[in-house]
Amino acid sequence: MAILLPVLFGFFIMGFVDFVGTAVNYAKEIFPNENPKLISFLSSAVFLWFFVFSVPTALLMTKIGRKKTVLLSTALTTVAMILPMLVENFWVWVVAFSLIGIGNTIIQVALNPLLKNVVSGKLLTSAMTFGQFVKAIASLVGPTFAALASNQLGGFKWAFAIFAGLSLLGTIWLLVTPIPAGDDERAEGKVASFVGNLSLLGDPKILVFFLGILFVVGVDVGMNMTSPAILKAKLGMATTEAGFGTQLYFIGRTVGAFLGAFILAKFAKGLVFKVCMLAALGSLALLLGGDKWMLYAGITAIGFFCANIFSIIFAFAIGHKPERTDEISGLMIMGVSGGAIFPPLMDIASIKEIAPATETAAAVTQWVPTGAIVVLAICMGYLLLASFIAKEKAA
Repeated sequence: MAILLPVLFGFFIMGFVDFVGTAVNYAKEIFPNENPKLISFLSSAVFLWFFVFSVPTALLMTKIGRKKTVLLSTALTTVAMILPMLVENFWVWVVAFSLIGIGNTIIQVALNPLLKNVVSGKLLTSAMTFGQFVKAIASLVGPTFAALASNQLGGFKWAFAIFAGLSLLGTIWLLVTPIPAGDDERAEGKVASFVGNLSLLGDPKILVFFLGILFVVGVDVGMNMTSPAILKAKLGMATTEAGFGTQLYFIGRTVGAFLGAFILAKFAKGLVFKVCMLAALGSLALLLGGDKWMLYAGITAIGFFCANIFSIIFAFAIGHKPERTDEISGLMIMGVSGGAIFPPLMDIASIKEIAPATETAAAVTQWVPTGAIVVLAICMGYLLLASFIAKEKAA
């Protein structure tokens, strides 16, 4: 247990990436003179790196080992969280968020293999599921840290100090904990190159699953960023109050991740996939209304029904070509770059200019959430289609 706890705490640090959506909403107030569309690029600055660094991380892991690779990620996360706290400059934030993305890419590639070093084969699946639950808790408390920093600690930037402290704690804890190398660590290190990964896209089903990862991460990051904005636009909430939308979404995700292990053990993955996507699309319709409780229910339900879609798609992909597990794993993690694609599209589709700029005043803009909801519907529609293409024998 002593060597397991710092590894599980790594999943908590992994969840810090979901703080990005909350930070983007605060950034629009901290940098009022910046173009809102440019500020939305902050989310892209995080998730773009999943495409670039996933396979190189696997190659690096074969040279320096799993533990050192995870330590590199937590150290990068610590530095990334310190920068916005020290310098209130938009481009410093872009650099910081890029480092968050690189650090999170590294930890997502390396942490599950490290977990395999300390958990026996029979318990590995349940340990990984519990790790995702821990990650969901971190995602859930992010908006709380933001509100606490804004209301009690003197400004939003102090939320970064909380995350920096926790990242540093995780780095030191793992550093001083002796973790044995896995018997298969060197063997698993023989991962493919970029060419090997990309060649898998020639398989139609792998392409479907890869795009599925792109779209499900787009939904996840998009809901993370858009939920507070929807509450602000429809209910007139202040930014600190609207952060409750992100909390609702991650409450749904946390409960869904916890129950998912039991549900997937009892029902076929393909059936769960279809039912969850139909329910998620139905829940999305609730966001078109203006009633507070309908909005709350819709946001929470989407989080609940989408909580296990990533792992289901991942399982289908691995099952389709089990002999190429390492290459497929790298390719699926590259798909997390979907978080860099869809949130800006949602923002572009939702910002509506209602008054042109004059010599004495800047242009007045209004964020209308309908466009973002349409983009989310397209993402979920593709995932529903993928649920019918996926076959249970591939799980």
